[in-house]
Amino acid sequence: MRVTQFGSLSLLVLIVAVSVGCQAMGLKKADYNPTINPADFQTKVDNPYYPLVPGTVLKYSEKSEGETLENIITVTSDTKMIMGVKCVVVHDVVMANGKVKEDTYDWLAQHKDGTVWYFGEDTKEFKSGGKVSTEGSWEAGIKGAQPGILMPGNPKPGEPYRQEYGRGVAEDMGQIVATGETVTTPAGTFKDCVKTKEWSLLESGHENKWYAPGVGCIKEISTGGDTSELISITKP
Repeated sequence: MRVTQFGSLSLLVLIVAVSVGCQAMGLKKADYNPTINPADFQTKVDNPYYPLVPGTVLKYSEKSEGETLENIITVTSDTKMIMGVKCVVVHDVVMANGKVKEDTYDWLAQHKDGTVWYFGEDTKEFKSGGKVSTEGSWEAGIKGAQPGILMPGNPKPGEPYRQEYGRGVAEDMGQIVATGETVTTPAGTFKDCVKTKEWSLLESGHENKWYAPGVGCIKEISTGGDTSELISITKP
C-alpha cells in the first residue's frame, strides 16, 4: 500500500481507516492513495510470517473444483523497481496434469517497520484452445493502481486492510483474525501461526490462510471448499 515514517501501529491504523471507509462508503480510487517513500523500504524481506529469501521454493497441493493442482512458488534473486522501490520478484506457477495453468510474477517489498507490501503482479492464465488471459495483472503507480499490505510488521487481530488496489481489476482485502495457532500440513506441524481472512471486493466468498513463522503461508481454505496445503519447502 504505502509507506511513510509512521510506526507499524500508526501505519496499520491509517490503512484500516482508509480501507473501512472505502468499503462502507463506496469511495473511488482517489480516496485510497497511500504515500510511498522509497527511503522507508529495505531490500531484505525478513518478516517472520512472510520471509522472502532468494532461492526458497515452496510446493503446495491444491484442490479446486474437483481438480488437484500443484503450486510452486520460487523466491527469485531478481528485482523490479516500482514507484522508486526495489521489489523482490516471486515466481508463482500453478500446474494441472503436468501443464502450466497459471504463470505469475509477483512484486513485493518490505517497509522498515517490517510490513510486507504488494506492488503488483504480471499474471497469465492458460485456457483451452491456446487462449491466454492476463486479467488480474496490475502494477502500482500505473493507471491508478496502488500497493497494499500482505503481512503487517506486527500481526495481531484487528480491522481489515487493503492488500492490492487496481480498480475493477485487483481489489483484495486482508484481516488478521487469530494468532498462536497450530496447523498441520503434509510438510509438518507448525506452531505460533497467524490466521487471516482474505477476500476480494470484486467477488463473493472469502478464504482463511495460515502463516507460519520462518515459512510463510502453509494452508488455505476457501468458503467454496477449495484448499491448498504446503507439502514441502526447500531453502537455499
